[in-house]
Amino acid sequence: MQTYFISDLHLHDARPHCVDAFVRYLAERRSEDRLYILGDLFEAWIGDDFTTPMISRVKSALEQCPAELFMQHGNRDFLIGQEFAQTCGVSLLPEECVIDIAGDRTLLMHGDSLCTKDEAYMKVRPMLRDPNFQSALLEKSIAERLQIATDARSESSEHTQSTDLDIMDVTPAAVIQTMHSHSVKTLIHGHTHRPFDHQNVLPDGTGRRLVLGDWNEYGWHITTGSTGLILERFTL
Repeated sequence: MQTYFISDLHLHDARPHCVDAFVRYLAERRSEDRLYILGDLFEAWIGDDFTTPMISRVKSALEQCPAELFMQHGNRDFLIGQEFAQTCGVSLLPEECVIDIAGDRTLLMHGDSLCTKDEAYMKVRPMLRDPNFQSALLEKSIAERLQIATDARSESSEHTQSTDLDIMDVTPAAVIQTMHSHSVKTLIHGHTHRPFDHQNVLPDGTGRRLVLGDWNEYGWHITTGSTGLILERFTL
């Protein structure tokens, strides 16, 4: 069995090369594989009741993928629900999920909750994850939700351009606290678009934090190779 981890594909009609690459990627998986999607599969998700040709194509590719599929919500697709998951054969995971990889307890996260220095985002995040807010949002018309998503993407772009990259990166103290709370030595996450295999992240000189990159010119995944977890880049 081979296990794969991906994140931050940000699939959108304006990024057809990423959609094509993801469909091919799913087709290359085998029935004994496991694939974990750690958030932001889509650039925006306004509800399971909305579809486009691109969404239908992705859903069909997920449904036909022979691998066992798991997914976490990101900060862009937090409205993905059980209808989507059941249609695609995907198991939705909690925000923080510990799995066993070759006897090693490994924590999976999207990673946005670790960026505590980004105070503007951290003020908004609890609202986005609030079931009551999500229910109220889903009660709006599709046209209203599309406009809200467009406005949110514009605001997010402005925030990213005007905010220092280090502020939008994870806070080491938050990483340590979260890993300690789950009693793990290994953490895998995305969100920051800063792929790297960080070693010795815990105060005792142990600990490993693997960060997935976003898909654009290149794709990124983490695989379980013969020597353990491997972060790899590949062309799209």
